[in-house]
Amino acid sequence: MAEPEKRERTGAARQKPQQSTLRWRNFSGPLVFFVVIVAVIFVMSVFFRIEDIQVEGNVHYTDQEIIRAIDIEEGDNLFFFDRFAAIGRAFSKLPYIETVTVERSLPNKVVITVEESTALAYLELGDEQWTLDHGCKVLGKAIDSELQFLIPVVGIHPGTLLIGEQMQTEDQDLETVEYLAEVLYQIQARGLDSKINRVDFSDPDSPQVVYDGKYTFVLGRHTNTEYKFGMLVTAMGLLKEGDVGLLDVSDGATVHFIPN
Repeated sequence: MAEPEKRERTGAARQKPQQSTLRWRNFSGPLVFFVVIVAVIFVMSVFFRIEDIQVEGNVHYTDQEIIRAIDIEEGDNLFFFDRFAAIGRAFSKLPYIETVTVERSLPNKVVITVEESTALAYLELGDEQWTLDHGCKVLGKAIDSELQFLIPVVGIHPGTLLIGEQMQTEDQDLETVEYLAEVLYQIQARGLDSKINRVDFSDPDSPQVVYDGKYTFVLGRHTNTEYKFGMLVTAMGLLKEGDVGLLDVSDGATVHFIPN
């Protein structure tokens, strides 16, 4: 009778080490994973420190102005640096910035690439002139020496102008601002800006653009702006050197030349 009891005890004794081994295996898996993660974080925090910051594409701002605005410095961790927050800081502090990218370059380099807005036009608010880019973003107060290179915008009564923000009209007319932005964009994109004398929005339903003192573009309502400018450029190429007058594209389909 004692023999079966002895066998049962022996079997139980054999099971205990196996159970302990299983428990250790169940515990050791997560532990090893945790240790690996801690080791990786430690290596990243210690070895991937920024040692080189390169700025590309800047003209209006110096390298240091851009680096300070983004709030990055040598010694910061390459992987823990928040690029999206940095880009937001650049836009809020530097109104001439149009696009900015921040890229990591292993093992210890950051490359900041910017595209700056350029002052294209200006409008008057009281006794002051304020510069605009092609998207009607307010860049700041104009200085006298740059006014001769900018396009005067007349016929629009601006409201409060905030640097770095799109301009607003006194009556919050968003469509007029959008139309002006399209006109300025087409002027710049087609290389016409150096010969534009004035953009006149006195009649927002039919703004006019004076070109080279010879032609006045009559644009009509806010439709097909890109197509209208395409027609205007084509028509100017067909006119004779001494022709002066109106180029009317207000119907959106044809160009009518009305000589002076």
